[in-house]
Amino acid sequence: MDSTLFELVANVTQPTEQESGHSSAPPLTWVNVAIASSFILVNGGISLALGLQLEKSLIIAAIRCLIQLTLMGFILEDVFKTRHPALVMLMTFVLIFLGAYETVYNKSKQTYKGMFLSVLISSGISTLVVGIVGSRYAMGQDPFWTPEIFIPTMGMLLGNAMSGMAVAISSCLSSVGTRKEQIETYLAFGASRWEAGQSIAVEAVRLAMLPTINQMSVIGLIAIPGMMTGQLISGTPMKDAVMYQQIIMFMISASTALGVLNAVVTCVTVLIDNHHRLRPERIVDGKASLFGDIKTAILNLWKSIVYVFCCLHFRNNKKKNDYDLLDDSPTTENDDHQQRRPLLDNN
Repeated sequence: MDSTLFELVANVTQPTEQESGHSSAPPLTWVNVAIASSFILVNGGISLALGLQLEKSLIIAAIRCLIQLTLMGFILEDVFKTRHPALVMLMTFVLIFLGAYETVYNKSKQTYKGMFLSVLISSGISTLVVGIVGSRYAMGQDPFWTPEIFIPTMGMLLGNAMSGMAVAISSCLSSVGTRKEQIETYLAFGASRWEAGQSIAVEAVRLAMLPTINQMSVIGLIAIPGMMTGQLISGTPMKDAVMYQQIIMFMISASTALGVLNAVVTCVTVLIDNHHRLRPERIVDGKASLFGDIKTAILNLWKSIVYVFCCLHFRNNKKKNDYDLLDDSPTTENDDHQQRRPLLDNN
């Protein structure tokens, strides 16, 4: 593959060497990747020396990094060549689904029933709204789904939003256990579930937003972000690289805030029901199981279908029985005459 992943964002605005005066990055091979992978040995050495027991996790993470980025590079190369909006949006939805899966089933030590659907909807709405508006108006892309810009942008928005949502949900679930008596006291004195859960919700949102705020504070002063670095290496003019990075950071802050807020509100709604009762039993300790959730969803769907069918069948039988009772009741002329007799009969 001729271009690396970090060059994807700069493909639309990349000038020629004569126009920009910058030399392009040298071509890379798998030998270069192998040399860079040797730096993982530093992490492994520290883990062995301190007894951290992270060697297995490091190896798995490094292998996943190689395989996932390679596959994404091949897929994105075909998507960029096709330049069809349906493929772009399909790729975007796949990224959202995988991000929600990673957050719920790999990053969260505590979960609750329906958490995957909640994270999926929250991340999808927040990143799509900010990504579409930002790509069209802030970046000036027409159409907004230009694959070289939109897909990498959505990837960066999702990465930061998922990290923030994982922190926020973890804070909410752990706070319910540590502040159980406080929340129940509020509810006992007549507070609504929003008033009782306000303190844990505010703390969760604050914790989730701090990394983004800190990142914006040091960016350009201490750290040079990855997107800007990739554009500079690929030969993009400094001014364009700086502006793109500024736009991306503002979009990241907005999408993270919206996603975190939606996830926290849903979490509080689940843990404190509409009867204003605290429901700590809904928290599931340990990592969730995808197959278990799929099985539960299928069973719930089947129960709902059976319930609706039984209700319709009972309703139809009841109507039929009512009609049969009306038809079976005998009505003769004498009965009609007796019913129509006057109350005072002189005869």
